[in-house]
Amino acid sequence: MAAALRRIGFDRVFDTDFAADLTIMEESTELLDRVTKFLNGEKTSLPLMTSCCPAWIRFIESQYPEYLDLPSSARSPQAMFGSIAKSYLAEKMGIDRKDLVVVSVMPCTSKKYESSRSELGEDGDQDTNISITTRELGALIRRMNINFDNLEDEDFDEPLGESTGASVIFGKAGGVMEAALRTAYETMTGETLEKVEFEDVREASYGIKVAHVDIKGTTLNLVISSGLANARAIMEEIKAGNPNNYHAIEIMACPGGCINGGGQPYHHGDESVLFARQQALLKEDEGKAIRKSHENPAIKKLYEEYLGKPGSEKAHHLLHTHYTEKTGY
Repeated sequence: MAAALRRIGFDRVFDTDFAADLTIMEESTELLDRVTKFLNGEKTSLPLMTSCCPAWIRFIESQYPEYLDLPSSARSPQAMFGSIAKSYLAEKMGIDRKDLVVVSVMPCTSKKYESSRSELGEDGDQDTNISITTRELGALIRRMNINFDNLEDEDFDEPLGESTGASVIFGKAGGVMEAALRTAYETMTGETLEKVEFEDVREASYGIKVAHVDIKGTTLNLVISSGLANARAIMEEIKAGNPNNYHAIEIMACPGGCINGGGQPYHHGDESVLFARQQALLKEDEGKAIRKSHENPAIKKLYEEYLGKPGSEKAHHLLHTHYTEKTGY
């Protein structure tokens, strides 16, 4: 894919998975901050809800605006990448941010809407200028008369091209939660997590899954869900007072997660295709040399050179956002 994009005419090709690792750094920090405050009896907003799915965010903004303090303020990988490209990368390249055109390739049609949000830009220049779907990329490759099967593999460009197994599983339901737990566990305990798989949060039925994860005596009550009908059921439970004392909730609008995104190749209702995509991501994760976001050398370098630490003032400015009540769907 990197080779094809260069032949289409892109000057630099980076990996969105890098930004997924970045999302985990900020989101896991926010989760630990909220849970710690809760355990200490301080006022905080729980359960923390994931924020990387723009269709879900639009849903809560329009249907449950009284709970906009619950989603994490961390931007999605697409939005984080655009922001870092228009700041960190632009400075390294010595060009003005407005002379840098960022194009994302996403499995999601709602990413087009997300890229247009006024919060995700500066002085009229959006962080992500154009968002296309995976299907649209396939059509573009064909239109450019590129024989994809005969291309040699090429690496992504640096410094935003390195990723871990944790970022790969973002594309499946339960993956964001599992990736966050890998980093949260080591941050919370100061110990090395030898077994990085959290099977309890791996959603297989595309419904609502509740998991209880113990971190050195602290039990986190977690929910993993995909599909907006299930999201509504969860929000109604929250309205009833969060009787199950959930600490964190992952919600994806598409059943199964981004592997079943609106911009993906059609599967015509064949769920075996979704299962195959899910297994491909898990296999890719298992084959990665680094499987925890906080161990990504490129992420470490970004914080050392530019952001300081997760949750810093600069990180909040570039990597976080806010939500507002919307009307209609």
